[in-house]
This record gives sequence, C-alpha cells and structure tokens, in this order.
Amino acid sequence: MRSSLNTLLATSSLWTLGRTQSSTTQCSTTISASYAAPSLAEGYVARIVASNLTSPRGIKFDSQGALLVVQEGVGISVHNIVDAGNDCLSVSNSKVIVEDDSLNHGIELSEDGNTLYASNAESLYSWDYSAQNQATTSDSRTLVNGMNGTDHSSRTLLLSRQVPGMMVINRGSFENIDERALNISTGVSQIKAFNLSNITDTPYDYPTEGLRLGWGLRNDVGIAEHPSTGGIWSVENSADQLERSGDDIHEDNPAEKLNFLGYLNGTASEEQGRNFGYPECFSAWDPEALPDFDGTVGEQFAIGDLSATNNDSLCADRQTPRLSFQAHMAPLDIVFNTAGSAAWISFHGSWNRDDPVGYKLSVVEFADGEPTENSSSTVAAKDIMSNQDLSACPSGCFRPVGLAWDQQGRLFMSSDSTGEIYVITRNDGNATNVVGTNVTIPGSTGSGTQSASPSQSSSAAGTRSWPSILGALFSAFALLL
Repeated sequence: MRSSLNTLLATSSLWTLGRTQSSTTQCSTTISASYAAPSLAEGYVARIVASNLTSPRGIKFDSQGALLVVQEGVGISVHNIVDAGNDCLSVSNSKVIVEDDSLNHGIELSEDGNTLYASNAESLYSWDYSAQNQATTSDSRTLVNGMNGTDHSSRTLLLSRQVPGMMVINRGSFENIDERALNISTGVSQIKAFNLSNITDTPYDYPTEGLRLGWGLRNDVGIAEHPSTGGIWSVENSADQLERSGDDIHEDNPAEKLNFLGYLNGTASEEQGRNFGYPECFSAWDPEALPDFDGTVGEQFAIGDLSATNNDSLCADRQTPRLSFQAHMAPLDIVFNTAGSAAWISFHGSWNRDDPVGYKLSVVEFADGEPTENSSSTVAAKDIMSNQDLSACPSGCFRPVGLAWDQQGRLFMSSDSTGEIYVITRNDGNATNVVGTNVTIPGSTGSGTQSASPSQSSSAAGTRSWPSILGALFSAFALLL
C-alpha cells in the first residue's frame, strides 16, 4: 500500500501542488517519479520532462531551443522540447550526437551557437555544430590539455558573454586532502580562463598557461558570470572527514562556499588570483563545533593538531568566501537570472553526514552584483525545490546537477541519480527567470525554507507541512474514485 501510494503521490503531485498554491493546468502527459514528489516553494511548479537518461550532468540549450545533455559514460545527446502550452513540456526525437564515454560533465556553446564545447577529466574539446541539423559537422579538436585527475574529474566550462572567447575551466583535487594543491605550478584545485580566440594547433597546457582566477579551490564545480558586472562566481565542494585537535568535526564543518573570483574584463579585484585556502585552511559553518576557535561563519580555520606552525593565524591571509552554506550539501551548478538579481544553485546532497542535507534547488538574492546577505549569514540560500524525506536520500531522491534557462525563461535541471530532466516554472504567469526582480524570493517562513543554521538539526529541511501532506493524500485518493 505504501509503495502504491508513493507512486500515486508522485503522479499527482504536480496537480496537487498547483491546486494548493494557484490555478495550474494539469498536463495531459506526465512522467511519474519513482520517489516522493518534491516539495516546492509557493508559486512554483516542477515537472519531469525527460527520464531514462544515463546520469545526465551538464545541460545547455542550442540556438533552436533544443536541449543538449551530457550523459556521463555515453556522450552528448540532443532533445527536442515539445510545448503543449501552459508549461506542459515533453521531449521528442532524442538522439546521441557525440558518442564518447569519457565526457562526464562540462558543456558549452559559442554565442553564435555554431561551436560545441565539452570536457572530460583530461581535456577541453570543440566541434562545429549545426543547430538546424542537430549534429556536429566536424571531428573534435583539442583546445586544452593537462587536466588529468582522479576523484574530482568534472571540468566545468563557462564561456564568457562579457569577454568573447574567454573559456573558464575548473580543475578539482585528486583526493579529499590533496597536497598537490599547495604547489601553484601544478594547476590542481584551480580555476583558469583561456582565450580561445588565440588558439593554435597546439592545445593550451592547463598547469602552465591561462589566466588564474583562483587557487586553493578544492572542487568548484559550479561557475557563473554575473550578467551585469561580468564578475565570475563559483560554488565550492569542501572537504570530508575533517578533524581538529583530535576531534571529529565533519558533521557540520567545513562550509560549502560561494566564491568571488574577480573579472575577465580587466576590472580590478582583490580576490582575483588569490589562494582560497585548500588544503590547509577551511571555512567554518558551525563555529561552535570547532575546538579552540573563536571565529565566525565563513572565517578560515586550520585542521589537524594545532601548534605554533599549524594554527588559525596562518589562515588569516587566505581568501574567505562571499557566502557559506551548510557542510556537505555539494553545490554543483550556479546560474544567474537575466537581471542578475538571483543566483540559482543546485545542491547535489551529502553522502557522509548522519542527517542528510542538500538534495535541493535554492536561490540566493543579489543586488548590484553582490549577494544581499552578509558573509556570515546562514540563511542566504532560499529553497525552491527539495526532497520531502531526506532520510530516503540518496537512493530515494532526485539529485540536482546541471541548470539551464530556455528562451522562455524556464529553468531546466538535471538529476543524475534518477536519470531525469526537470523544468521549474511559476504558476502566476511570470517566467522563473524574473524571480528577484518583480517576483518575491521566498522568505524564512512558509514553504520557501532556508538552509539549516549551525548546530541545528537539518534532517527535516524541505519537508512538507502536515496540511500539505494531508492535502496530497486526499488528492491521491480522489484520483482513485
């Protein structure tokens, strides 16, 4: 009975959430989730538009409105989006256009839409691409080499729209605590930009060439360019299983981070090219859980046994994050809305915490190119879409990865663990893309929850209220009649 009811709830969830918030059309064709329907902030609707994909990661829309998807272990596929009206979307005529099982995450398109870029753990590649024919029209070209690695193999790509031809690429660490990152010449745990306008027959070498935007960055999988200022922002996955002064501190430390990396357009910035701390220094999420630490949220601390040569004062010159998030939420992508007033962040979810956290899509409010919350805030990320029951995660949850806007301002999101693509829309007639301008970002009350505060249980984060659950149950049984 429970299994059948969960399936029924997943099938009817979109209709139920729409009815409780506003008038939302029930689509004639829906794809049912195999897990409990997501919880949504008021005013939002989420629908599965594609399923049965193989670990979908990075996503990007081409100039004709088709969705390109990196399927890890497969290659790149293209999917036509069918719009039946009222945001009832589905896909058709899906096909693989690049067969390469080494491609695992990064994807980009040139501004004119005629060049496709993708990456594996070692290199950046490009192809001529025809959106009209939905096909590559050349062999692959290698543009950047020397990015080999093991544990953190995603090489996220960001092609600047402010400075044409500049490609930003992240390279994460080989392992949890990687001493290679201490040597700036290795290029490990760094983010660099490469001018593809100057490319020759010889690929760039990642460790020795390119513009260094930051180092000491453990694994900044999500990278975005602010549409107004041109500032480069990244979200960092910090370390696991840390100890300090003999105590296990990993449950709520270190913080995941939102980092500012400066500009590509020549604007001066103190942050650009700096050391952000890893692998020696980390940012606090729960300061009270750190032995012999008197700092605040976001401030850097040393790990291991403290001594005259290993202490927090040595971390004072490391660059601190602009914002901090709950430890282990694993942010994997960040995209700005057109106005630059909101940064959307996908949190893939934890694997090594007693109470799971993350597994959600959140939004951070911006103004004048900066987050509106101060750097010690613990409530900057407002939840838009989350899993009902985090105790079922990771196996019984969607796990957000890639984010992309379509031409209508609807937000698409991949979930690698479930092989799905979601679309997140609003039920008030506004495009999702305008949230933060004339649409209110969810506050600290109601269904738009915030990130868990330090030293506070977050096992129930994103869970629906009992009235919502009862409403969903009632609707589910009504459909049986």
